[in-house]
Amino acid sequence: MKELVITPEMLVEARDKAVEMGQLYNSITRGAGNIAGFIGEAIAQKVLGGTLFNTYDYDLIHPSGSLIDVKTKQTGYVPLETYDCSIADLNTKQDCDYYCFVRVKNDFSVGWYLGVYDKQQYLQDAVFMQKGTIDPSNGYVVKSDCWNIKISQLKEHP
Repeated sequence: MKELVITPEMLVEARDKAVEMGQLYNSITRGAGNIAGFIGEAIAQKVLGGTLFNTYDYDLIHPSGSLIDVKTKQTGYVPLETYDCSIADLNTKQDCDYYCFVRVKNDFSVGWYLGVYDKQQYLQDAVFMQKGTIDPSNGYVVKSDCWNIKISQLKEHP
């Protein structure tokens, strides 16, 4: 896990992209997470390199050619290795090679690059959580069908 300071430039660029994009269909947060999502993509690019793309299937093309979809959550806390990384069941059909996970502090001061996981392996290793159930590991009521793994299971690079 790597902590990165979110620069004013990163924040302005993320806000501009969020306004341009608007609310995505089936957005769990109804568009409220767009700024954090774009900051997460910038953090992933700083750590992994590559080129950012704004597509449904992936967000970053790694220098190796791998297609990476960045998943970002906002948080009020420094992430712990026991926290979950989630993929909404709707997003399992995205055409990417890896999922990358990032957390962004609610005040947009810092973010954490958590790691990556091969998409096909993720779908074999992750635990399915149905909407409305309570995650026994943390008491969270699941808002949308999803697949979870722990931060400790992530890899540093593709």
